[in-house]
Amino acid sequence: MGKNKRPADIYLRFLQLADALRGLPSLASLDPLEDRILAFIARAGQQQQRLSVRDLMAQSEFGSPAMLHARLKSMREKGWIVLADTEDPRRKQVELSQAAWLHFDKLSKCLLQATRNADG
Repeated sequence: MGKNKRPADIYLRFLQLADALRGLPSLASLDPLEDRILAFIARAGQQQQRLSVRDLMAQSEFGSPAMLHARLKSMREKGWIVLADTEDPRRKQVELSQAAWLHFDKLSKCLLQATRNADG
């Protein structure tokens, strides 16, 4: 790392690049709880774990079932998640939308760019 550089500079540069992404036309923004739910869904998807609405409701950190249902509805309307059918028509699997995966791809590029900028 160059003179007057700190490890935190990489993270702060990433935040700056990620904020610039928010200014581009894309999906509607999420509130902080929706953002946490999205990260949970993304981790499950990345690990190829099936995640149903019921599985999410078992996570007490996301609040009451009614609040969670409202957030999931909002996130579907904003285009972040989709509910896929399962073999049981009463159960829905929660997955990231293609647009949400593209958003994470863009964030990954921001992270890579921030680390490259630290080397230069």
